[in-house]
Formats: sequence, structure tokens, C-alpha cells
Amino acid sequence: MNLSRLYSDFNCPFCYAMHERLHSLGVMDRISWHGVQHAPHLPVPMAGWAGHLAAELKQEVQMVRRLAPVLPVAVPPGKPHTGRAIAASARALHIDPLRGGEFVRSLYRLFWVDGQDLSDETVLQREAERQGFASAQIVGTEATTVDAILRAWNDQWAEADHQGVPLLQRPDGTLLVGLMPADVIEEFLS
Repeated sequence: MNLSRLYSDFNCPFCYAMHERLHSLGVMDRISWHGVQHAPHLPVPMAGWAGHLAAELKQEVQMVRRLAPVLPVAVPPGKPHTGRAIAASARALHIDPLRGGEFVRSLYRLFWVDGQDLSDETVLQREAERQGFASAQIVGTEATTVDAILRAWNDQWAEADHQGVPLLQRPDGTLLVGLMPADVIEEFLS
């Protein structure tokens, strides 16, 4: 079965909302999650945002609340570098796609509901264990390399006609950009 690809980044509130919307529609079995960093310049550890950056983050969250009013979402203190979280997710999905999918979903919530720093290995290890993985399999120096997977995801994203997130791509290459209403997503995937 050819799966549609969801290019997504944990530090984007629209990606979080899109991921939850896809879950609520019951279509995640037709989606391949591809984590990409749309802001790779962010620091490790996550830095608190102030001034115009904090205002922009608050505006993004307010917009998500309007577009997805039942979704639990809080304004986090900043945005984390997501490289470790994406790599950990790639490992989890490779080891066990079902539990890996739940791991991905839980990371979105850890950040967008609880404000936890997804660049922190301890946060990722704790969540990996909570999802039934041995943390050393998912995070840290002993974890299997996923460089080829991450490179493929980034290359495929770069080859798409749009480099924003969230980005849903059907097997025929057609794109759906941004957080869309449920009926638009269902029609796109049908």
C-alpha cells in the first residue's frame, strides 16, 4: 500500500494540530510521518523566548486554538531544536511502527501541552520508556543510526514543491499545505 507522507516538525503548532486531526479522522494507517526540521537553527537546550518572538509564538497558538478549538494546547516558553526528537522518532517507528506512532504523538503533546524541551535527552528517554521502548534503543550514543532515514526524509521534503510544514503529500505527488479542515483532508486522502 502506498502511503501519503506527512512532513512535520514537533515545534510547529500547526503540525501538532494536523497530526491530532489525522488521528481523529482515523487515517494514520494511511500516513507515513516524516519528521523534518523547519527551524534547525534553534538552540539546545531550548531557550525561553521574549519580545517579538514570544508574541509571535503566542499568536501561532491563538490561531491553532481558533482552527482546532477542542485541541489542548498551551503557549510553551520557547521552541526546541527538534533534531534529537526526530531521530528518536525515526528509531521508534523503525523498531515498532505502532508504538512508534504513539511515541511521535506523545512528543507533540509533551511540548504543546506540557511545554517540555524536546531537545533534552532525559525527556526523550523517559517518554521512550513510557511507550515501552528501551531508552538506549531510541536516544543516546548506543542508539542505532538513522542518518540515512533522516536524509531521505529531508531529500523528499526538499523535492516537494513547498518546504513548509505541515505538508501532506499523496503518493501521486499532490500536496496539501498547512492545517486543513477535516473534510478537506478526507477528500484529499480519498
